[in-house]
Amino acid sequence: MSALHPSSTPSLVFATPSGEIVDYSGLRMAGSAAGHFYQPRLHELIELPAGSELFALPGRQPVGIEPVGGEPALLEVNPYQPNEPVQAVAAFMAPAHTALYTAAFARQADVPLLPLFAYTAVGWAEGKFWVAGFRSDADRRQDIDQFNQRLLEQRTRKQLKRHGGNRLVQHLGKCCLTYGCPAARNYFLGRWEAPLPCSPVCNAACAGCISLQPSGCCPSTQDRITFVPTEREIAEVAIEHLQTAPLPIVSFGQGCEGEPLLQARVMEKSIRLIRSQTTRGTINLNTNGSLPEAVERLAKAGLDSIRISLNSAQAKKHQLYYRPKGFTFADVCRSISVMKRHGRHVSLNYFILPGCTDDLVEFEALSALIAEFRPDYIQLRNLNMDPEYYLRVIDHSATAPPLGILAWLERLKIKFPFLGFGYYNPPLHR
Repeated sequence: MSALHPSSTPSLVFATPSGEIVDYSGLRMAGSAAGHFYQPRLHELIELPAGSELFALPGRQPVGIEPVGGEPALLEVNPYQPNEPVQAVAAFMAPAHTALYTAAFARQADVPLLPLFAYTAVGWAEGKFWVAGFRSDADRRQDIDQFNQRLLEQRTRKQLKRHGGNRLVQHLGKCCLTYGCPAARNYFLGRWEAPLPCSPVCNAACAGCISLQPSGCCPSTQDRITFVPTEREIAEVAIEHLQTAPLPIVSFGQGCEGEPLLQARVMEKSIRLIRSQTTRGTINLNTNGSLPEAVERLAKAGLDSIRISLNSAQAKKHQLYYRPKGFTFADVCRSISVMKRHGRHVSLNYFILPGCTDDLVEFEALSALIAEFRPDYIQLRNLNMDPEYYLRVIDHSATAPPLGILAWLERLKIKFPFLGFGYYNPPLHR
């Protein structure tokens, strides 16, 4: 059985120009928190989770920690191959894991933005890779060992044929077979949480949007849906899933769409149609929370839960990231109030970036929001974005050292014992 943590600090790893990943015992691994470098403590390190990926970071040189003195040090060339350039390495952790430090590197001039992934610090010790992170949800719904590719393809193609006239099912088939979307895969396997994307448009221009980016920026990671499904197309997917799946959830608001609240009318009709056929399971909405009046209509129609995405609990930083079109941070908070007034479940999809999330000013802002609006749950989702670019986007300037993500989390648990924490939308009805 693998040890929970390494017995000594892992070595720095780097990538060669050919993409080979090499460890270097002359420097220990380092982690970054908003551009400041630290040596992760042993209890902050776990074995690289199955299903994770390793990335070489072009134009970025690795930073490690000197064994004597403990100071950060830049590795500029391959220590085993003089004058050969090196690149920093990061881990994109499997779902249900949250980062404690991002990869430590120094960016060279005029390099492209990193693609829209999360970049966790990684090192090498005892014959394996270790990452600075922790498992934030015991739910295994997206673990790699839960997917049998042959069975998945077989069931997907069968379902696509059975629902040949349903555009939403056909769209989810592409999400499943082309992009490997875990939610779409689980839909075709008939279990847990199924996606209901419905909006090709958005009322924000998020700096880290994964479905639409301006030309010349970092590429989006998937295509956005191009049509608005009818309430019957939505209900056809949702009713069958809610009636037959274990721990069933259906969720509007996916990575392959814009803002679902802009399609409140079709969502309202589909929710009423779904609930006319089954009371089983959870109907959820993932949203930016921009239109509280629309949230009110959906709550009255039978929406069970809402997950509102936040990069920050500070209005200015929220605006700088979301670049909203016609709504404010106050509107987002009103959407929380609407759902709570109707006795419904509210999650915050709170983007985690070490050094920003656990900044003391941000912690106090989040604490004030929780105290006033009393959400039920916080989902600890890693920010999928070039970390240095994000710092520039939100104009981040720390006034004190960060709390550390684990200490930040412990403070929240003590201060707000009613709060739940995890990574996924929790099933409310079994």
